[in-house]
Amino acid sequence: MKLYYSPGACSLSPHIVLEESGLPYEAVLASTKTHQLLDGTDFYTINPLGYVPLLELDSGERLREGPAIVQYIADQAPDTGLAPPAGTLARYRLQEWLTFIGTELHKAYSPLFKPATPEAYKPIAREHLAKRYAWIDGQLAGKPYLLGETFTAADAYLFTVSNWARAVGLDLNGHAHLQAYLARVRARPAVQAALKAEGLLK
Repeated sequence: MKLYYSPGACSLSPHIVLEESGLPYEAVLASTKTHQLLDGTDFYTINPLGYVPLLELDSGERLREGPAIVQYIADQAPDTGLAPPAGTLARYRLQEWLTFIGTELHKAYSPLFKPATPEAYKPIAREHLAKRYAWIDGQLAGKPYLLGETFTAADAYLFTVSNWARAVGLDLNGHAHLQAYLARVRARPAVQAALKAEGLLK
């Protein structure tokens, strides 16, 4: 498999899941600024939408969208627990979290990164995110990961988007359960490996 990524972008989530899975893969840097690969290839010829992540399978088929990609990877390594078995309520809980993170957090961060966003709107976006994180903090009380005792693909996604908070001026320090959770995830060897591979560890 081949993962097209940009350092620190949402592609960090499947990068972590690949590391956790133990499956062989190749990570290919695809700049979200120049939309070119290191060899000069136009990334739009690979993904017409121009964004990461994109996973190229051994068959040559390509998958877009992080939540779909991480579930595919997890299903190739079922013994890891990265995704509960299909058809179980736990699997729908995973999908519930992946959808929540994608729609309520990931997309809410987007305006804060765009230069064209009116300054008057940014406090509204931060307030929305702050309320969602306050709720997440409560959900993490008494359990190490989102679904309980087992690290899943949803944890990789939440960790990834939460790394953007400081860059957009969002203070998460008041959430003790969340802070302990993020530290716990960051300490995982696979997460460390993905961060190192993307040049995100000092």
